Amino acid sequence: MVFHAAAYKHVTMLEMYPSEAVRVNIGGTLNVAELSAAYEVERFVLISTDKAVNPTSVMGASKRLCELLVYALDAHKTLFTAVRFGNVLGSRGSVVPTFNRQIDSGGPVTVTDPEMKRYFMSIPEAVNLVLHAACLTKGHDLFMLEMGELVPIVDLAERMIRMRGLRPYADISIEFVGMRAGEKLYEELQFNGELPHPTIHPKILELVKSQNGLNKISFLDKLRYLQDNRLPDYRETIWDMVKTFDPIYEELPS
Repeated sequence: MVFHAAAYKHVTMLEMYPSEAVRVNIGGTLNVAELSAAYEVERFVLISTDKAVNPTSVMGASKRLCELLVYALDAHKTLFTAVRFGNVLGSRGSVVPTFNRQIDSGGPVTVTDPEMKRYFMSIPEAVNLVLHAACLTKGHDLFMLEMGELVPIVDLAERMIRMRGLRPYADISIEFVGMRAGEKLYEELQFNGELPHPTIHPKILELVKSQNGLNKISFLDKLRYLQDNRLPDYRETIWDMVKTFDPIYEELPS
């Protein structure tokens, strides 16, 4: 079994360097998935993200293309699946270690926007549910983990400060620094056209959406071309591919 979790996940960085989204997120997924098929790996599990839903960033668009790749690749013995979920508390580059460092240094704790909200789950919970989803796959499917309610980032910052026995805005200040390029105020876990179906696991849903509109051969050829050639505008090409090949966009209002 192959669990493909390797990716650049930092939205701002990939807005600045979209070619790295192509090289690592898209090209890396294509390489590992095709090798998995060639070596007849039993199951290939892509770790996806809520940022792939209605993406507003290069990072999100690149991960949506990876989800489509799971549908497009055919193999006689390899079952391809994707698991989509939100932020994992304490993972590399996540907000919790950042807030801890800022509190340790006496503040300020920096929050992008007072209305910013995100889904969160713990590392053990995320790992456990991904392993279960891998067991449930029948190939060419997409699972969504139950993430609970959206959590305001400012509430998380205030709680973390209080857990140190300190007072938010008094002992440790909180500064709102504004949204960065590609960010959304809140993330979504599914497209409007995706129907969540229950599985035997209460915290794992299968997202059902017909992918019959996806031209698999053309899509894979375009991905390989994107990976192998230097292009003048990677950002525009990524967006064009999402809009051209993603059947979900056919149902969205113009």
